Amino acid sequence: MKEGKGKRLFINEVATRDGFQMESRFIPTDDKIALVDRLGTLGYAKIEVTSFTSAKAIPALRDGEEVMQRIVRQPGVVYTALVPNLRGAERALESRIGEFNVVMSVSETHNLSNLRMTREQSFAQLAEVIALARQAGVPVNVSLSCVFGCPMEGEVPLAGVLEWIDRFAALQVQGVTLCDTTGMAFPTQVQALCEAVMARHPGLQWTAHFHNTRGMGLANVLAAVEAGIERLDMSLGGIGGCPYAPGATGNVATEDVVHMLQCMGYDTGMDLNGLIDAASELEALVQHDLPSQVPRAGHRLTRHAPPADFNDIAARAHARRAKELNP
Repeated sequence: MKEGKGKRLFINEVATRDGFQMESRFIPTDDKIALVDRLGTLGYAKIEVTSFTSAKAIPALRDGEEVMQRIVRQPGVVYTALVPNLRGAERALESRIGEFNVVMSVSETHNLSNLRMTREQSFAQLAEVIALARQAGVPVNVSLSCVFGCPMEGEVPLAGVLEWIDRFAALQVQGVTLCDTTGMAFPTQVQALCEAVMARHPGLQWTAHFHNTRGMGLANVLAAVEAGIERLDMSLGGIGGCPYAPGATGNVATEDVVHMLQCMGYDTGMDLNGLIDAASELEALVQHDLPSQVPRAGHRLTRHAPPADFNDIAARAHARRAKELNP
């Protein structure tokens, strides 16, 4: 395992879209805006603010326009959102979006189940969105779901993943996110796939997106980083998930990943204490415990007071040692 030695990594936050869309409780608009504004000061490269999907499809994000229009935009932070179709793209442009994030699955079964379209139908629709974005001068990132496996089809062949990447690259998108949508990835697979796609399209901006469904999220992050990935999606508190992975936990938790990477010497640009405080605020918003670990345990070098009777324990131990030395 390599040490970071100051290598710069870029952290993308997805809690306010990927996370909030899975919450049963509607998060009030003002609270969403306040959280995005706070996150914008913590060192993120990108924040996925919301989704421009129809309110009927994702009622939790029905206030997408208002949130995107009212947030305070920090210099150097890209404020992106999920853009599913032309109507969503038009709404996003009116809301001064900084990047389109378009999504489809490399698995036919998952794409039909999740988006109600075949992959070819999705691609045709997204090609129109990408064309509009290029006309408006807005960059596009493509998030490809299930590249590491599909919960309904099983293994997804690498050749198929590469074919879809080729087709989007031909449309001149800026970047591609490799999504472990249901937490099926494992570290050696991650490293091999990341190396393969980066070698094939070195000019694309690559991002890795992992869920912690089977407890391998942090290990997969490290595998991606060691393969050369510099951009990482993660979710504050570890909220989020996928409805097609029953019992699954959410995304890898931002504060846990940042803590690990900083311990290893990577430069994430992130304010870890600020993340921990923000996670506490998020827990109050969603009104349930978060799966992340660092807010509960603290930093690795967090110090705790010894037992109340520590001085007596130490004195007795020294006395016993003295008798052993001088019987």
